[in-house]
Amino acid sequence: MLTSASQTKKSAYPVYLLLTGLTALSFTLVFTVNMIYQVTVVELNPLQLVLVGTLLEGTVFVFEVPTGIVADVYSRRLSIIIGVCLTGIAFVVEGSIPAFAAVLIAQVLWGIGYTFTSGATEAWIADEVGDERAGDVFMRGSQIGMIAGLVGIPISTGLGYVHIQLPIILGGVSFLLLGIVLRWIMPETGFMPTPPDERESWRTMVQTFRAGLRLIRGRTILLIFVGITLFYGLSSEGFDRLWTAHILEDFTFPDVIDLKPVVWFGLIGVVKSVLALGVTEIVRRRLQAGQFSGMARLLLVANALLILAIWMFGLTGSFWIALIAYLTVRVLQGVSGPVFTAWINPHIDSKVRATVYSMAGQVDAIGQVAGGPGVGYIGSAWSIRAALVAGGILLSPVLWLFGYAVRHEATITPGVPAVEPAGD
Repeated sequence: MLTSASQTKKSAYPVYLLLTGLTALSFTLVFTVNMIYQVTVVELNPLQLVLVGTLLEGTVFVFEVPTGIVADVYSRRLSIIIGVCLTGIAFVVEGSIPAFAAVLIAQVLWGIGYTFTSGATEAWIADEVGDERAGDVFMRGSQIGMIAGLVGIPISTGLGYVHIQLPIILGGVSFLLLGIVLRWIMPETGFMPTPPDERESWRTMVQTFRAGLRLIRGRTILLIFVGITLFYGLSSEGFDRLWTAHILEDFTFPDVIDLKPVVWFGLIGVVKSVLALGVTEIVRRRLQAGQFSGMARLLLVANALLILAIWMFGLTGSFWIALIAYLTVRVLQGVSGPVFTAWINPHIDSKVRATVYSMAGQVDAIGQVAGGPGVGYIGSAWSIRAALVAGGILLSPVLWLFGYAVRHEATITPGVPAVEPAGD
């Protein structure tokens, strides 16, 4: 007979799927139309578009580690609930007030909310289901998110066709409702918080942060992890913020059928989600737990193709080739994310897992803050095409880092001390 604790622990899996599914649905409601809203209603130029992201990532940089430490010291469950609710408030503000200032305020709120969930979510479910199941759970959660996103696209497109701000506001409200639901159903049995009599001092938080930093500095695989995260940050802001403006300003939609841009972007989103779902399922079935070298090789190939697709998207003059390149970028990103998490997760001690993920999130934010404005300036001063190409160039060093991981896999496998210098 299952014990009560065992039953509660098992219930974390469906709650995680609910969390990933409703989060993806809510984000899809917002982001199917959000960039169109910012370009056509708020009328942001390329530099402003990127600066919006820079403010978001600057906020993440400031709050990432403190909120990650809170998740490790107090409660990952509480951290996730706070983050979900703050995210909801952010999108309600952005969708309700079509002004640059409101967009900026929303980024601050969303950035703080994101830091409460970043790292805490992965650490929470890994502790609840165990490291041996975490990889499969991450992949399944990614698939559920894709399905939920697929459901959200036509809803967002239909609402956006009526009024472009409606799906953004509805997405915010759905986040708030998710936070309320999690308050009642989310378990936390695999985590042991710091005893109440030790919570009055910040010493515990500082010690947790130092433990995470020592772990990263002492293991080559985690230094590689942080390095890859940095280059992801340097390169991602340009593509994420400018791809919609690139399609709207540098291409003419085919006149095969007379559709508004919001409908075109909805259709693109549907195709993207279907492709990503199928490819992720193929990867999930072929990826066996413990084959860390296989994961590293897969990530190396995926990122090489990703860079080529970004350059193709930026340079081509054909709408259809640009569409194929864009879909390739998004599918590869969708597959790489959960594989990357599953690859690195066994290398991190559970006690500081949320802190390490949060520190990596801070590095990503540094990259986006450092790389975003430059890419945005290129977009405003020269062209969006040039900015996209620059983003691909900034991503290219990850190929060396993944290649290093593949070549030195035997010395950085979990359970084997990795003390050699990262630059060897």
